[in-house]
Amino acid sequence: MSRQAEVRHRHLTRRLTQLYGGLALYGASSALLVRSGLGLEPWNVLHQGLAERTGLSMGVVLTVLGAAVLLLWIPLRQRPGLGTVSNVLVIGAAMDATLSVLPDAQGLPLRTAAMVAGIVLNGAATGLYIAARFGPGPRDGLMTGLNRRTGLSVRLVRTAVEITVVVTGFALGGTVGIGTLLYAVSIGPLAQVFLRVFAVLPAPSGSTVVAAGEPRRAILRR
Repeated sequence: MSRQAEVRHRHLTRRLTQLYGGLALYGASSALLVRSGLGLEPWNVLHQGLAERTGLSMGVVLTVLGAAVLLLWIPLRQRPGLGTVSNVLVIGAAMDATLSVLPDAQGLPLRTAAMVAGIVLNGAATGLYIAARFGPGPRDGLMTGLNRRTGLSVRLVRTAVEITVVVTGFALGGTVGIGTLLYAVSIGPLAQVFLRVFAVLPAPSGSTVVAAGEPRRAILRR
């Protein structure tokens, strides 16, 4: 193997490691928020509410809904990448696996610790996943697609979508609390910090890119 090919191989290996490590960590960090009982991320409020109503696990609901959202990319003319498809398949499985071994946090100190750890690790997972540059998650792609099709700002589209999923999820029985608020105000700054920490430099010229790109002005959401 030539020196350049070896460098390209290491570069791709690092990106893949970040992609799947980030997705698995995202599922595990979301499970911490579930066990804290102090509030979930906006999309997981909806996932939990649907899980309560259907009897399915949160991970299965997350996967099914992610696939359904991905179908909405077709009229929006969005192109999924490896990271998009992996997002649908990995995060829900990682969440269910973590929930199966992680008991509910007991007592306010432990619940608070689980909430804080979940939010911080979620920010790290976001940085890992997006910095790998294998394409946006299905929900981020939906928001950026709506931005392009409607002309509305990403901020406005994201806010409208997330308010809708939180209200719907809460009505279905999802958990909204201080964790939901803290997540909303902290995930952006945390993600930006970890994006810099886990940034991957461009590959040498001639490298093979499986799928590149990241959510434009959007933060990964489940």
